[in-house]
Amino acid sequence: MEPSFSPEGTLERVAIDGQRIAGQHELLTHALSRHIERIGRTHSARARQWFQSAEIALLHFREQASEGSGIELVSAYAKDALQRMVLTLDTLRERGDIDLAHEAAGTPPVLIYDYEIMVEGATMKRPVNYMLLRIVPPAGVTVNEESRPFIVIDPRAGHGAGIGGFKEDSQVGVALRAGHPVYMFAFHAHPQVRQTLADVTWAEAEFVREVARRHPKAPKPIVVGNCQGGWATLLLAATNPDITGPLVINGAPLAYWSGPLGSDPMRYNGGLLGGLMPALLLSDLGHGEFDGAHLVMNFEMLNPSRNVWGKYFDLYADPEAGRERFLEFERWWGGFHFLNEGEIRWIVEQLFVGNRLARGEARLEHGRHVDLKSIRSPIIVFASFGDNITPPQQALNWIPDTYADENEIKIRGQRIVYMVHDKVGHLGIFVSSSVARKEHAEMTSTLETIEALAPGLYEMRIDQAEGEGVDTRFLVSFHERALQDIIAIDDGHRREEEAFAAVDRMSQLGAEVYDLAWRPLVQSMVSSQTAAALRAVHPLRVQRASLSDRNPFMAQIATLARKVSADRTSVAPNHPLKQMERLWSDAIEQSLDMMRDLRDAWYETAFLGLYLSPYSAYVGRFHNFERTRKDPNELRFLPDVQAHLLNIDRGGYAEATIRMLIVLAEARGSVRRDRLERSWRMLTHDEPFASMGAEKRAALIHEQTVIVEFERQRAIEALPRLIPDAGDRRRCVAVVEHIAGPLEEMEPHTIQAIQSFRRVFDLPAIEAVLVAPISGKDKPGRNEFDGSSGDVDAKRAGAA
Repeated sequence: MEPSFSPEGTLERVAIDGQRIAGQHELLTHALSRHIERIGRTHSARARQWFQSAEIALLHFREQASEGSGIELVSAYAKDALQRMVLTLDTLRERGDIDLAHEAAGTPPVLIYDYEIMVEGATMKRPVNYMLLRIVPPAGVTVNEESRPFIVIDPRAGHGAGIGGFKEDSQVGVALRAGHPVYMFAFHAHPQVRQTLADVTWAEAEFVREVARRHPKAPKPIVVGNCQGGWATLLLAATNPDITGPLVINGAPLAYWSGPLGSDPMRYNGGLLGGLMPALLLSDLGHGEFDGAHLVMNFEMLNPSRNVWGKYFDLYADPEAGRERFLEFERWWGGFHFLNEGEIRWIVEQLFVGNRLARGEARLEHGRHVDLKSIRSPIIVFASFGDNITPPQQALNWIPDTYADENEIKIRGQRIVYMVHDKVGHLGIFVSSSVARKEHAEMTSTLETIEALAPGLYEMRIDQAEGEGVDTRFLVSFHERALQDIIAIDDGHRREEEAFAAVDRMSQLGAEVYDLAWRPLVQSMVSSQTAAALRAVHPLRVQRASLSDRNPFMAQIATLARKVSADRTSVAPNHPLKQMERLWSDAIEQSLDMMRDLRDAWYETAFLGLYLSPYSAYVGRFHNFERTRKDPNELRFLPDVQAHLLNIDRGGYAEATIRMLIVLAEARGSVRRDRLERSWRMLTHDEPFASMGAEKRAALIHEQTVIVEFERQRAIEALPRLIPDAGDRRRCVAVVEHIAGPLEEMEPHTIQAIQSFRRVFDLPAIEAVLVAPISGKDKPGRNEFDGSSGDVDAKRAGAA
């Protein structure tokens, strides 16, 4: 409610403004102190290391020069340096030629695997520039057509498709080696005329249905979304909750207003660069298409020391070894793609600036509401503290924005698992071999059993490894978490996000002014020819084309490079002048890093100074809203919850078994993958669960989770009414104890829960777990329990 204009109202406004100014000063001081501390700590340490290395290199040079070899040292280094320069220029020439040929071919996916186009989006009822690819398994790899298919959705954020499968150790490679059929949603460079993101989401849903039709005996497909493909995956699942299996969201920004104070300033671009208006202007200059090269340049400027200097120097330092790796990555990095004006407008309005998807306010086609609560598939979110494009806060804060608390996740039957890597960078999430061999391999293995996990919010941890080489297997565990654990990653507060409400409104006002005052003039001055000319002179394209064979000078470089390769002589890596060369490069990199860090500090202080003021709070007052969320105490009175609680005394063996397993899961607070796998084997191989089907099993787990969540003690006391037969009771308890694992590995609260089951069933107290009473046992041997006698209890029971 707005304060009145009475004297009391004026005093109230003054008090509120004073609080805002004090809060703004606190956040500014906090952010600036973090920048200063980090700049001083990192750059002083780097400078000390540089001077120490320079002293050693200079001493090394003096020692060798004093032995009379100074001229030879300089001569050998000069020849090597010139040869490396020629080879580096030849590699850049080849990059330019590859880019031109790739563009002429329509920028096809950069996959290293052969593929078949199963569905071409341009021929669909709602034409789009997307296509469904099936990855052809390489020689020696066999896939099982009845195994759960994998679908990879690559980011369409300036680059082309294929980042998820342009290495053998990749998401595609991991899934193929595990025997899964693999598909990919790829896309052409230019969108269809009047294509919208609603059309894309509709086409992706049709692609998923086509994959399901091709594998009728397999479970629902797993969908993997990388970066921008992550929020596209959630859009797909939220608008089509019945067609997807588990979702894997890798490095995907979903809560765009979130981020750590003192670093990662990309979220401030909307406020400092004008919001939606620049995207509209660039789309008009592109004759209705937004050039993805602008996005790629933004990514490069986030880390200029690497993208402007470092990667080129690394190539120059060892052009023979680095040539193929450089060209492999640059082929993807330089394949610029386009979006329609309507697509980029939706992305900026709904996501970058408006943050509407996380807040439950996103709309598709004609006001169609998109609510992430509608998703029924399990979700695994992978983020990294080393990701400067999608910091963990942006990857995870949509969860507390969407749900009232972790209990609502359980009540809705949802499973959300997150994992935060310590240091891998944004692209490393998709292309790092070490990540593929570890995190993606374990995720792929876990996804086969995740639907046996009780609903809730979990953190996935990969602990120590077992085995070596290709047989390496990591110990994976799932730890139950609360929403506060996610908020704690974001400094325990999100007060600075209030500033983005003003950005949202100013962005809308700027877009309206441009649309009414300038847009007709700009559009009248642009034709398809002028748009093509503007694209051709984009700095990133000029950089590549100028070093290709289009430049007559570069033809001489190609000839010279062949001669150099035939007469190549290189100096040792410990050559003193080569060490000094590395020091020179390190100095340049640190200078660029210092400029970046100072720029980031200015970005953040300028943004907070502009948009956390009392005036900005007034401007954004109608945009600073949160989705309507029930109080956690009200969740019990939801109609679905009340309906489930009516079934507390109803059911049989299946309901009792699932209920007991959920009680155990709550007692433990964490689940190891071996226990999860035992649960999965029971649910998929043993009756009465195996014949239920995945959807009925999921509904059963959901119902029993709600019952245990709100009436835990009553749920346990009602177990005898679900299983009146003594033999069935013993069989049920034996199954639950086997899944819980060896007695010596149980924690005290787990044993207490099992004892409570035995007590209500009038069974002896537990002493030991000796047999595996379900199929698919962990150890070879026959099933010793036949369900007809009390032998098992005799073996495990002590004194009652």
